[in-house]
Amino acid sequence: MANSSPGPGPRRSVQWSSPQRSSVLADIMNEDRNSVAKHKSLLEAARKEHERVREEAERVYTQHQKKEETQRLLKEKQRLDEEKRKEEERIRLEEQLATDRMKLLALKEKKVEIPPIPAEPAKPPSPLAVKPPAATAPSPTPTPPQPTQANGAAPSTSTSTAPAAPGLFGGSKQPSLANLLAPVPTTTTPAAKPNPFAAANGPKPAAAAPAAPQPASQPPVDRLTIIHQNLKQLRKATVEQGNANRQLKNRMGDMRREIRKCVGQLTGGGPAVNRGQLQKILGVLREALGNQMQSNLIDPSLFVQSPRNPVQGAIHNDLLPSLFLYLLNILAKAAVSQFVNEASAKPETADPVGVCLAATFSEPDFHWRGESMIDILLAKYRIVCPVLFGYRGSEKTEQGRKRLGWWKDNGSWVSEQQHMDRMTGLGAGYASISLRKFTTSKKQNPYPARHYWESMARIVNTPSAEISDTQCVVLQSMIKNYPQKFMEAYGTAALAALRACLIEFPARAPQKSPSVNSLEVLAQMLKRDTGLSLV
Repeated sequence: MANSSPGPGPRRSVQWSSPQRSSVLADIMNEDRNSVAKHKSLLEAARKEHERVREEAERVYTQHQKKEETQRLLKEKQRLDEEKRKEEERIRLEEQLATDRMKLLALKEKKVEIPPIPAEPAKPPSPLAVKPPAATAPSPTPTPPQPTQANGAAPSTSTSTAPAAPGLFGGSKQPSLANLLAPVPTTTTPAAKPNPFAAANGPKPAAAAPAAPQPASQPPVDRLTIIHQNLKQLRKATVEQGNANRQLKNRMGDMRREIRKCVGQLTGGGPAVNRGQLQKILGVLREALGNQMQSNLIDPSLFVQSPRNPVQGAIHNDLLPSLFLYLLNILAKAAVSQFVNEASAKPETADPVGVCLAATFSEPDFHWRGESMIDILLAKYRIVCPVLFGYRGSEKTEQGRKRLGWWKDNGSWVSEQQHMDRMTGLGAGYASISLRKFTTSKKQNPYPARHYWESMARIVNTPSAEISDTQCVVLQSMIKNYPQKFMEAYGTAALAALRACLIEFPARAPQKSPSVNSLEVLAQMLKRDTGLSLV
């Protein structure tokens, strides 16, 4: 055959017919293709082919079911393994938590007698321990008294129960502030020479007896706490006036609501955006100062930190309407509430509130004896954020929480997250008040930048063992949105201060908590965003 043996020539493909196909064709073309037997044969062949196809399909389907069942069992096993792992992790964490709590209880029960610390040799002061350099826009406002203990330590009394000074209202017993709100003729003049007393108050009423000297053994008086107590009495006495004078009560309520509404409407975008709200606040306060509602007059020295002598040419040297001082208190409360509720989540929202407060307290019409009444605002701040004024304590003790301004809601301490959020808003608010520029203004800055420096120094100069998370959160929020304003006020000295706050201070912390780490992270953010390297 031609294709049976290979040859030297090229191979040619030869198509061969299928024997099976030829056989089928032969059967079809056979003469008996239409016979009954042939039909039966073909039907039988078709039946067998159908059964073969069905059996093959059943086999494939059975294999597919087995494969799916295997995959389902595998996934179920993986799910059980994952749940087992999570349960084991939960049990491990609970056992660890139980162990830690047992250790904590053991530590709380353990008491160690601490021996007295020997005197340490003098050390060079840190950059913030010395007197702050003069700001670019110094203010003639006198420097308030420094903290009562070294490095800004708080007095030994509780922040919420500071004792009032003897003779605060002119005698050994403290009468109700309502008694001092009796109507006084507008022609009354103050004494020619005021008599300062133990609480550093202003001039006393003429009929008051001289106060007894404060015993040397009594702890120092926290003047801002006393002002806060006086403000509470002022509020009660003003409400009593309103109960006796329906017209005063109605108008006082409208004024209070107007101030709170305007403070809540302050937004970012520059002074022009909030000019309407500021003018409404100033208008309400001027109306109260005009005393059209005939509220009783009161001695403003009850609400200032240091004694003030009458100033030649001052607009107000005498008594002021109690309604005006009450509304200043309402403004301070509304601002603090705005810091706590809004600036805690968005610290940048504190700045327009700080602008409004600085503009309001810098108004010469609202000054008394040549100085602003911003001590009313500071008294509020002293209660809600004591660390700004040198107070410190442990977040793990009742007394420590009181000293740190940890708030209570319905008699119970708020959560740690709520406390830290409050401190964030208050720290940002404090910076927005104390870092305002008055270089181009004819008005007097009510709270110059040196107060910001002093508060920062009180925190940074805390001994390492007493550093708290509250201090770190307040310090971080004071700096975060205001490094540029701080450096504009103090120049290169601000760089040394920032390094002490963001590098040296967290490095001394006994525990590297998230609040401590946030200071170091802020230093890295300043380097990334502004190129300012503090290392």
